[in-house]
Amino acid sequence: MSNINIDSQKTNTYDVIVIGSGISGGWAAKEFTEKGFKTLVLERGRDVQHIKDYPTTNMYPYEFDHRGQMPLAVQQENPIASRCYIFREDAAHFVVKDNEHPYQQEKPFDWIRGYQVGGKSLLWARQTQRWSDLDFEGPARDGFAVDWPIRYADIAPWYSYAERFAGIAGNKDGLQELPDGEFLPGFPLNAVEDHFKGVLNKKYPNRHVISARCAHLSKPNQIHLDQGRAKCQNRTLCQRGCPFGGYFSSNASTLPWAAKTGNLTMRPNSVVESIIYDDKKGKATGVRVIDANSKQEMEFYAKIIFVNAAALNTNLILLNSKSDRFPNGLGNDNGQLGKFVAFHNYSARISAEYDGLLQWSTDGRNPAGGGYLPRFRNLHKQETDFKRGYAAGFSARRSVNRDSSGVGAALKDNLVKTPLGPWQVGSHMMGETIPKAENFVNLSKDKKDAWGVPLLNISVDYDENDRLMKKDYIEQLSEMFTEAGFKNIKVNDSSQAPGLDIHEMGGARMGHDPKTSILNKWNQVHACKNVFVTDGACMTSTSTQNPSLTYMALTARAVDYAVKSINKYEI
Repeated sequence: MSNINIDSQKTNTYDVIVIGSGISGGWAAKEFTEKGFKTLVLERGRDVQHIKDYPTTNMYPYEFDHRGQMPLAVQQENPIASRCYIFREDAAHFVVKDNEHPYQQEKPFDWIRGYQVGGKSLLWARQTQRWSDLDFEGPARDGFAVDWPIRYADIAPWYSYAERFAGIAGNKDGLQELPDGEFLPGFPLNAVEDHFKGVLNKKYPNRHVISARCAHLSKPNQIHLDQGRAKCQNRTLCQRGCPFGGYFSSNASTLPWAAKTGNLTMRPNSVVESIIYDDKKGKATGVRVIDANSKQEMEFYAKIIFVNAAALNTNLILLNSKSDRFPNGLGNDNGQLGKFVAFHNYSARISAEYDGLLQWSTDGRNPAGGGYLPRFRNLHKQETDFKRGYAAGFSARRSVNRDSSGVGAALKDNLVKTPLGPWQVGSHMMGETIPKAENFVNLSKDKKDAWGVPLLNISVDYDENDRLMKKDYIEQLSEMFTEAGFKNIKVNDSSQAPGLDIHEMGGARMGHDPKTSILNKWNQVHACKNVFVTDGACMTSTSTQNPSLTYMALTARAVDYAVKSINKYEI
């Protein structure tokens, strides 16, 4: 029997195990396999192959049974998923259903997940901005959380590295608070977006509207063609999966690239139960997995383990990885694993109309979504009654007046006519929330999922800082809209629960001191040097920028360090 176990261990042993196949997991797989490491990627969800498994990507509206809407019965069965804009007939198959993967909510939290190969990289909004030192220095300067163990100079080369491979459309804007990158041509602003930009340039010198930076191939380079990707077709049907590979996803880019090396083994339907820690060796030796279909338990082994299961699931896995050395979870000597979870506050929007520039209309679609206002509050000094600040989206489109009156031929004639109405403009906030110990996740003491893994309990909420920031966003955007000549200004305070931003971060934060952080400056677990975390769980603070580009850069940087450490026999 022992010989069988030895043979099984040999068969199931790799150089590297990557847990998760989303944006950061795909990058870890690409980097390790390129460097010659036999890499196993474990994905808890089903397999999704690029192009082949995008069933709705070329469907017309009339081909959907419910014209894109989810049936009422499905909405009622999935009250959490149904709150998300992605949960529609064309993309709901990529979104976790509420009853299939339950969790506990100590406080309301809408946890939106994508369990399949590629994860949420098939569904993300593709907005990509670099952080600046204003962000990395923020916690130390503004007196919250712990100091980031890195600065912009540490990650800047890796931003460039990730941008060149992923393909980021944008412009050189010359803003200190939002560093420029390695860009493909940006998507242009339309007439009213450009008008708003001009108003801000004139009346608010420190406020800027730029073309939103996005992971779309506006003009692909050779490296993108080598990936089998093509120019973005501006369809804006991205959540269906793009058959052209026009936007960056693990499925279209990093995973096929890794597979070409011959060093990748992809194992979908693999629910990771825990990381195996060997007390005698003083390191992690593998991963314990439950097959999603057969419920069979199995183990896989490797010298290096990258945990990229998405922020909250990564916390779950680490918390559930208990041993004599780590009775409270892997690396959790300080009791802070699962704490200091933060997110982005998307709970306010503002809309208006504009009756100028009527000689223009919108033609075609902009996959970047329009304009972006980088954070302008508290950049160089504390000027408000709240810490940090917010970014904002801004877009404009020409409305169409449709007349559905009449009967028979008169109705048909009226529907054919599509006279243009005024411009519709809109903005949404993306506020930075402050990590705090009171926002945490932990394991249920008595409830488990279908695979025997404890359910995650989530206790995350807004605070007074978030409320003051939202008030300021509404006041400032209303004022700027008024200065731009926009009318009929309407504010929408959605009061939505945290989670719908889909930007949850923290719980296994980076830091200098093992007493106050879980990871070091290389995303390496302080107390277990062969385990790395490079997804959202690693984030010390959230900034206002979309986080995915930072995950890509941190992952490539951490792999580079891990490989060098292996070669030096330091791991």
